[in-house]
Amino acid sequence: MKHFNKIATVCGSFVLGLLALAGCEDEHFYEVDSPDWLSEKVDSIANSQNSGDEELEGMMEDVYTIGSTDYSTGWWTVFSKYYVIPDGQKWNAVFNLNINPDASNTYKNFALIICNDVDREGEGYLEYGAIRYDNQPSGNSEWGDYIDRSYVQSTLTFETDTDEGIAQLGGRVTLTVDRSVEGAFSVRMTNGTVTKTYNQPTALVNLNADESNTNIRCYLVPEGSYINFLQTNIEPIGGLTSADDKNPVSMELQGVPEIVNIGTPLDSVIANVSAVVTFEEGVTATVASSELTFSVIPDMETPGMKNLVAAYNKTQQGENCDQPVIASAAFELVEQIASIEVTTQPSRTTYYYYTSAATEGMTDRTLAFDPTGMEVTATYVSGGTGTIANSRLTFSTVPATVGTHTVTITADEGVTATVEVTVAESAVSEVTNSTAIVGAEDNSTAFWGAFSDDFNVPSGETKSIMFTNYSSLAGNWNNYVVVLRKTDTTVEYGVVRADNYGWGAGYDGNANLRLSGGQSDWAAWLATMNGAEVTVYVTNCGNGTADVQAIMNGTDGTTSIQYYLGITTIDPEDLNFALTVDGSHLVFGE
Repeated sequence: MKHFNKIATVCGSFVLGLLALAGCEDEHFYEVDSPDWLSEKVDSIANSQNSGDEELEGMMEDVYTIGSTDYSTGWWTVFSKYYVIPDGQKWNAVFNLNINPDASNTYKNFALIICNDVDREGEGYLEYGAIRYDNQPSGNSEWGDYIDRSYVQSTLTFETDTDEGIAQLGGRVTLTVDRSVEGAFSVRMTNGTVTKTYNQPTALVNLNADESNTNIRCYLVPEGSYINFLQTNIEPIGGLTSADDKNPVSMELQGVPEIVNIGTPLDSVIANVSAVVTFEEGVTATVASSELTFSVIPDMETPGMKNLVAAYNKTQQGENCDQPVIASAAFELVEQIASIEVTTQPSRTTYYYYTSAATEGMTDRTLAFDPTGMEVTATYVSGGTGTIANSRLTFSTVPATVGTHTVTITADEGVTATVEVTVAESAVSEVTNSTAIVGAEDNSTAFWGAFSDDFNVPSGETKSIMFTNYSSLAGNWNNYVVVLRKTDTTVEYGVVRADNYGWGAGYDGNANLRLSGGQSDWAAWLATMNGAEVTVYVTNCGNGTADVQAIMNGTDGTTSIQYYLGITTIDPEDLNFALTVDGSHLVFGE
């Protein structure tokens, strides 16, 4: 039996073709999340032919949206098209910048990225740098090896990234990247209220491998905001996007639950489902479940794998289309659980933490429960029993205090079991590097260009290392970097920097990772890091996580801290750390 939502019947040929259709998978492509804005924005094109200072010539319609209209776009997740600017030419762009009215940080606007004539992540890709619309001299509102912040001016300056006033950046923005003046390079961003400029008295150097290619590329990256792009005087790579209505060509479902209990109404199954619909010209939109037609194949009565199938029959502007698009996603239909019992205890039941000066003031510090080796048996409403996968369970956190603690294991609402773990303080010991210096003393060593020894951190232990950090002071990241990895150094758990930033398997997407946060005044902090005395602590917590803590005594006598607590994917039997540099060098034993 098939279950339907919003449709009474599905013909046989429709059902047979459902699962063969593919969805759009390019998560970095530009998107249009709502067709409603198009007519309004197209009308505004006629009124957007100047930046306030000059007449814009040769402007062409290029109508699409960059970022999610719910302001959920994270940094470096969505990008505009590439706009290639030859030497001697000028790029003008007009777009509407939509600022989240609830934004609490001034950096939640957009950044202009300037690079050589190569695709992102392509071989030979190099960046000149980035210029963000907000202006924060003490923060990272501009960065890059070829961007000199002394050339930046703005009519609005924020002292910190939590200042009020970000709403002033919203509205219709005219962006100009100018290479038309010989021996100079400039950027101008203005919405008529806030104007930010970058006027470099020298031309950009050529970063292309082919010296005869003098082109640069520019693209836009929003964060916590979205951009309704309107027009450009340079045709982008991939072509222009017209404001004409567009038919759907493919679709991908999002938010489909992995597991559903038998007896759950279809309306509940699709409650959090949406779809990314790709229209002609590569434009995409996020569509709510209320705009989709659903069915489940083969049924909703028997346990096993099922397919949720959805159809969408609207154009980009909401008219009925001739050919609907179809997408499907699998989920598992399972028996409802009445109770659970831990039948095999987890293999790791003793966890460790270390308190340094960086964390001594914390009162709510926790550790993650590690279910490795644990087996939980479920008793179903039907009376049957079976082992339930740990991935189906959720676990309470463990207080980072010495003693025995109870962890609550939850299968479904009200269906729980418990297990006990022990928490102890970690013993700390100091390690020393075999060489006195890592990195060139003139701070010319590039990122990943030199490493310290690798230091093993046994389960339950903390290793500390002391060094003097020297920095080129070009950017906040031009300091020490801590690398967590296996004995096989090609397998990394995570990489963390001195400036509240990191990446890696145990860092990216880690909802439980806890960071100390940025410095209150980045410029003042950076000024003290060339000669700062640093102590780094790395703890193997014994539960599949690791902590990194740092104490930095600056050259002006001030002390700052940085910590990363709960980096995951750690094999407790194989954790090592090393230090590397980035436009910096480290001296040991001074």
